[in-house]
Order: sequence, then C-alpha cells, then structure tokens
Amino acid sequence: MKHNRLALLGGLVLLLGAVTAHGAEGWGTIKGQIVWGDKDLPVRPEIKVDKDQAHCLRNGPLLAQTYIVDPKTKGVQYVMIWLTNSTNPKDYAAKIPINPKLKELKEKTVAFDQPCCLFEPPVLAVRVGQTVIAKNGATIPHNVKIDGDASNNPSLNTLIPPGKQVEVEGWKPTKLGAVPVGCTIHGWMRGDIRVFNHPYYAVTNEKGEFTIKDAPAGKFNIVMWHPTTGFVNGDRNGMPITIKADGTVDLGQVKMGPAK
Repeated sequence: MKHNRLALLGGLVLLLGAVTAHGAEGWGTIKGQIVWGDKDLPVRPEIKVDKDQAHCLRNGPLLAQTYIVDPKTKGVQYVMIWLTNSTNPKDYAAKIPINPKLKELKEKTVAFDQPCCLFEPPVLAVRVGQTVIAKNGATIPHNVKIDGDASNNPSLNTLIPPGKQVEVEGWKPTKLGAVPVGCTIHGWMRGDIRVFNHPYYAVTNEKGEFTIKDAPAGKFNIVMWHPTTGFVNGDRNGMPITIKADGTVDLGQVKMGPAK
C-alpha cells in the first residue's frame, strides 16, 4: 500500500511538472514590437507593371511589399508571430493548451483582396477550421494561384472575375514554409499563408506592434517570421519565453533587418 501511495504521489508530481511546462494553469499575454534595426530605412523598389497599366497604376506607382516600415516608429508591418511547443519547437503542429473561451472559432473566415494589383494583406494567418476567402475587388480579372501541396494544403489555380470571390477550405497546419499565393496574370503579385492549430499567433500592425492574449502559462518558444527576411529572432525554433498566469510577457523592441 505504501509503495502504491508513493507511486501515485510521484505520478502526480510528474503530471504537475508537465502541466507547468506546457501551460495548463492560468493564462497570460505576450506583446512586443518588431522594429527595423538598420540605421537607414529600406527603400521599396518600384514594381515594373507590364499588364493592365491603366488599372494597376491608377493610384500611382506600385511599390514592392518586401519591407513596409513606419518611418516614425521604425515598426515593421506584416511580421508573423506564433507560439510553439518548447520541447519540440520545430513541430509547428504540436498541440498547445487552448483557453476554453478561445476553443471555438470567433471568425469562421479570413480574407485577402487584390483591389489594385497587390494582395491585401500580403501575409495571412489562418486557424484550422477557418475558410479563406480570395476576393477580387478590382475592375479587372485576377487569377489566384495557391500552391499548398508542400504542406498538404489546398491548391488553387482559378480566374476570379471582377467583384467576385472564391472560398477555400480544408486548411492544415503549415510546417517550415508558408503557402505561397500568386496571380499568373500579374506575375509580381505575391502573398503568403500560414496555418495554425491554435489561436496563439499574430501579424504586426503598421507600427510593428503585436499582442497575443489568453496564452497558456508555462514555458514555450515564440517564433517570428517575415516573408522577405525569413526568421527574425534566430532560426525556426524561435526563442524561449515563460508565460506567467495573469502576467504579461513584454518582449519590448525586437530588431530585424534585411535577408542575409
């Protein structure tokens, strides 16, 4: 009987240790800002528009979406941030405890548009179960080409008439690479989709800021990725963080630069 009690006690200790490590006791917040680390701000080159110039250039020259940096704050827009398991950070599909109020999808769909020959937004974060809506808010046709084969995700190559849209379902967590999106009519158009099986991800705003709420307490890794630079804070493993219940992990300003 004594040995049984000791075994039970040892099992409980191991269980509590796993709970603490992987976040099942309480919830916290993660926030920060991604800023351009170089002295000089990046110059967005002008895109050579060789199709539908009257429409595509109606608002002026198109600029590459490589780096969109706020000149006042030096914040970098469209950096994607997500939480991953600390014991195997390379496994982006590893399960993470989800706050009960976030288990159900609040938004059933996410969308991108192409009103003036560029994808808006050029980076799209998707949670498993959501439907991606590819819109064409332009007055000209666009062809949307989604290449999801590498991550066992949907692939699409279809013409979308002006003012129409296409719904794409069946998304699964992406691995190392994002799902590329393009337009075969306007070859300069490029977008990226990443898919997660949890709600703990964000895309930086125009000032480079991000906030992830109701994240599980415990030890995790946080990954930051930009479609031009690649992984921002090191490699695909990201960096370790410890989230405390009812606390806020403020990463402050994280600097990034051009692709090496």
